[in-house]
Amino acid sequence: MSKKILVYLHEACKFLKENMESGPWPEVGIILGTGLGDLCSMVKGREEMAYSDIPKFPISTVEGHKGRLILGEINNKRIAILQGRVHLYEGYSAEEVCFGIRVLAMMGTQTIIITNAAGALNPEFEEGNIMVITDHINLTGHNPLRGENIDELGDRFPDMSKVYDEGLISLAISCGINIGVRLDRGVYVGVLGPSLETPAETRALRRLGGDAVGMSTVMEVIAARHMGLKVLGLSCLTNKNLPDCMNETSFEYVVNQAKKSGRILQRLIIEILKQL
Repeated sequence: MSKKILVYLHEACKFLKENMESGPWPEVGIILGTGLGDLCSMVKGREEMAYSDIPKFPISTVEGHKGRLILGEINNKRIAILQGRVHLYEGYSAEEVCFGIRVLAMMGTQTIIITNAAGALNPEFEEGNIMVITDHINLTGHNPLRGENIDELGDRFPDMSKVYDEGLISLAISCGINIGVRLDRGVYVGVLGPSLETPAETRALRRLGGDAVGMSTVMEVIAARHMGLKVLGLSCLTNKNLPDCMNETSFEYVVNQAKKSGRILQRLIIEILKQL
């Protein structure tokens, strides 16, 4: 990592403290992925800040990522929401992709719920389901900890044996039962993108142990664990990647399906926040 990133993070945090923080900073943060922004309408007493107004904050160029930091409450639980993210495939560096989550952590967030839209690799999973991420495989070729370590952010070699918090996974499964929603559990494969997977790539990812594939999340999760955050990962399965009978898939289709699955995800997150 570049030492400049620490200066930029402190600059962004100072700005937020002076312009947005109206109470204790939320211990729970949420990152909303492609097409999953509807949860924001449920936030009470909210404050909003566009990423473009926050010093050094990267700005998403992708449809479905509005680019806003939102503070407020859901079920009397104070939360911070990153409505939209940036991706490696947009040309951003791994440091830039993780800037938002590092700001949340420096401000005081301790638990992060990271959501995404993903293609199902497991033939037993259905389009429209929610998958609780139990582990991930990083095939992006990038790592946000590359370079000189910044001790203020975390250890040089953070342990990754239990990346996704087992207690939060159990809570999510329990909450799914409470609201009558079946949740899949599986391994998320992070790829660079933006091209979607070929049949041969899909076959290879499945053989590697992947249950779903997407173009986000793994950079943020690595940075979150580096800074000691508890992580819960939730994937909206927007399409099925079955190598021997793959249909053409467009980004527009993924966004539309994410919005449909997002209604279920919204109910799940609300229940999780109630139980946290």
